Amino acid sequence: MTAPLSLTPAGGTLYERIGPDALAALVRTFYANVAADPDLAPIFPTDLTDTAEKQLAFLTGFMGGPPLFHQRYGNPMLRARHLPHEVTPRRAQAWMACMAAALTATPQIAPADAQELYTALSRVAVHMVNTPDHR
Repeated sequence: MTAPLSLTPAGGTLYERIGPDALAALVRTFYANVAADPDLAPIFPTDLTDTAEKQLAFLTGFMGGPPLFHQRYGNPMLRARHLPHEVTPRRAQAWMACMAAALTATPQIAPADAQELYTALSRVAVHMVNTPDHR
């Protein structure tokens, strides 16, 4: 699940198309959304600084940029790292809603690139589910 996204014929990697500044803006907006979400806030730390830094490093490599997460933290092992947290289908949907809103609120990211990232992250979100909904 951590392989870089494929190249497009003329555009380079998704990371090259979006760029580090827009990606950082996306992550900031995304975690502001997460902090305000009643389903997600309980499973995240109050201070999201480290979490956002790790997400930015992960997304950088995931999108075909430098392997920052691997260099700083080792293999992402996404599912294993998320097992201590109750990631329900509802929370996965909330996570994706926060990402959709952040992508929409980051005008530096072209709509086609936003859709490509959203689609790739949708697969990751489903893979992270480890607990059924309680409701």
